[in-house]
Amino acid sequence: MSATFAELWNGIAPIGRVRNGGYLRYALEEPELVLRDWFRNQAARRDMAVTDDGNGNLFAWWGDQWGHDAVLTGSHFDSVPHGGGFDGPLGIVSAFLAVDELRRQGHVPSRPIAVVAFVEEEGGRFGVPCLGSRLLSGAIEPEKAAALTDRDGVTFGEALGGTPAGRLPGLTGRINALVELHIEQGRALDVPVGVASAIWPHGRWRFEFTGIGDHAGTTSMADRRDPMLTFAYTVLAANKEARLAGALATMARVEVEPNATNAIPSLVRAWLDARAAETGTLDGLVDAVMKRAHDRAGRDGTEVDVTPESFSAEVTFEESLAGRIAGLLGGAPVLPTGAGHDAGVLSAHVPTAMLFVRNPTGVSHSPAEHADEQDCVAGIGALARVLGDLT
Repeated sequence: MSATFAELWNGIAPIGRVRNGGYLRYALEEPELVLRDWFRNQAARRDMAVTDDGNGNLFAWWGDQWGHDAVLTGSHFDSVPHGGGFDGPLGIVSAFLAVDELRRQGHVPSRPIAVVAFVEEEGGRFGVPCLGSRLLSGAIEPEKAAALTDRDGVTFGEALGGTPAGRLPGLTGRINALVELHIEQGRALDVPVGVASAIWPHGRWRFEFTGIGDHAGTTSMADRRDPMLTFAYTVLAANKEARLAGALATMARVEVEPNATNAIPSLVRAWLDARAAETGTLDGLVDAVMKRAHDRAGRDGTEVDVTPESFSAEVTFEESLAGRIAGLLGGAPVLPTGAGHDAGVLSAHVPTAMLFVRNPTGVSHSPAEHADEQDCVAGIGALARVLGDLT
């Protein structure tokens, strides 16, 4: 299995990789479209029919297409800008190889198994994470999703080729379970494979700081209404409030107008990513950051407008399923994560579970993201055992 994993993994590793070793795999742009063709080719080699749900999610079927009580497994191809190569694709490669392993064992599934590639999981192009699974489950309206735009003004509907189909009819009867394998995105796993217990609540908020654009060389410091000052204060405030709350806050994406060295900006647009172990803690954190931003704006002579862009509630994976899988894997550790996943979105509708493959450094969303080959192979074996048990 190790040789087969290396062959498949090395085949996709160059796709979308850029100079710093990271990846630019935006949803429905060329590198990700190449990977979607790779998905279809892998399915064809295994005589697995491929369907598209009208939302951009791909399914490769072992058994009847959308037969009753299907078991889904897979992940996503898209990456965060300059992110690592394992986040997402590892789950899809592992899913195909788990099917191979079950067939080698002579397993005959009692219900259909589908390898799935969800679209726009990271939200790196259109701004809403887990967009494909949100559409599939009805968590976002098709018209709203179609109108989402990327940095170039292209809408999701235009990239997809039309308005998405939205919620899958008969969702709960059609899906028996979803098992997503993913690289662990922290330092909590010290064995090759673990099982997810929960996903922290998390969301994204867009802050727009407005002031008055002016000349950097002729405007006195006392006369300035500089939104960059309000933004900078808010970044520091978010850091402090997150530390006080035992939560996480990040402001890493920013757009400035006019973005000139010798001009005081008129607008700074920035995004807050906030996460916490409990919803109440998260709400308190975001409220505190917004209050401090508005207070500072009053002193700077600027204005602040905050727009919620996405929110994912706290997810507790079905304990019976997680416990069953942990026992099946010989007592694998069960651990929570602060990272969002498609399995978390679908957990509100169908039983879902996640397998984590050890990440030696814990680094993710970075070119340094890595998993050792032997741990990846162990993950494939674990996924095959779980799929075999569920079918």
